[in-house]
Amino acid sequence: MSGTFEIIGGKELRGDITPQGAKNEALQILCAVLLTDEEVRINNIPDIHDVNRLIDILKDLGVKVTRHAHGDFSFKADEINFDYFKSEEFKKDGARLRGSVMLLGPMLTRFGEAYMPTPGGDKIGRRRLDTHFQGFVELGAEFFYDDKEYFYSLKAKELTGKFMLLEEASVTGTANIIMAAVLAKGKTRIYNAACEPYLQQLCKMLNRMGAQISGIGSNLLTIEGVSRLNGTEHTLLPDMVEIGSWIGLAAMTRSEITIKNVQWNHLGVIPLTFRKLGIQLEQRGDDMIIPAQENYKIQKFIDGSILTISDAPWPGFTPDLLSIILVVATQAKGTLLVHQKMFESRLFFVDKLIDMGAQIILCDPHRATVVGMNHESPLRGTTMISPDIRAGNALLIAALSAEGKSTIHNIEQIDRGYENIDGRLKALGADIRRI
Repeated sequence: MSGTFEIIGGKELRGDITPQGAKNEALQILCAVLLTDEEVRINNIPDIHDVNRLIDILKDLGVKVTRHAHGDFSFKADEINFDYFKSEEFKKDGARLRGSVMLLGPMLTRFGEAYMPTPGGDKIGRRRLDTHFQGFVELGAEFFYDDKEYFYSLKAKELTGKFMLLEEASVTGTANIIMAAVLAKGKTRIYNAACEPYLQQLCKMLNRMGAQISGIGSNLLTIEGVSRLNGTEHTLLPDMVEIGSWIGLAAMTRSEITIKNVQWNHLGVIPLTFRKLGIQLEQRGDDMIIPAQENYKIQKFIDGSILTISDAPWPGFTPDLLSIILVVATQAKGTLLVHQKMFESRLFFVDKLIDMGAQIILCDPHRATVVGMNHESPLRGTTMISPDIRAGNALLIAALSAEGKSTIHNIEQIDRGYENIDGRLKALGADIRRI
């Protein structure tokens, strides 16, 4: 359901907020349920469009899905309906959700065939799938592409492990190849593997199911193929992008917010990066407290030059939070260069911030210089359209800090990634209405 948020900004917020389960982990873990005919129970699943869409695809595939409570589901893939894969319906459903590409690895390794329409998802420039298919071909699959139907298919009588060097440390690509390799014959070694916490979670879950994966958390994974996997239980980590978003929200609205159960040891450089913007964060048990701050000052590099924050594969700073960093810098004291290296049109939303009065120079599609206004002239409310999930959330934070009324259209883009975001913000005291 697409709609609009109306926001009256400039209000101080207060209270506790609990991050949802991690969207990007959920998409991987849900695809992995296809690797066994036994029951897999998953907790802390976020109730968001992208994840619900994938659960619907699993149901249409014949997976038995049981909902025990909010965010708590069981999946049993003991009778798969292959006709659905070849149906027009799947071509539509699969094309609307980028994460469905990770169905390929499990289907290929367990059933010897897999199909996929060209996926959609975010408008953030080209996101190639070459890494996925190269990995499958290395394991022994045959790859076909129907350019009239925009439809991929893979077939393999048997997958055989081998050493492979990925050309990019793709998270979904690594996940897909791992899932194909766990049931392949012999040993697979993946070098330049992605090593995000979510991917570590996937590997740990597969090991509990009987897989033999070593090197978890490094960029060299070794997988000894096994003949079958068993059921298991798994709990998703909290969503680090949401945690970063709430840090930014607290700073922009000068509010004291407590983020519950953040699992600090999985946050990597995220806390440090926000501290570089002068934002105070306190650790209390596994909660994060952001105290109300009148001002925050961007640090400089040791030699006095202007701070640059750029994204990089884990354990570098996640690209999903650069839009939040950029928004937060608009009201900091000092100047920041944001360098978005991994995607090519993720900074195009800055024109909306400039309309709101932010001082930003877009240098090129990858770099923006932000001159912070130190809260001396707040952003002004305006009307805008959410271009993708992450920029949508960044614009929402800008609107909550701005003076006057803002209207954000196309909020389906925000709902794709954030559960009941208006309800949770209202609980903190935000003036937000869904129309």
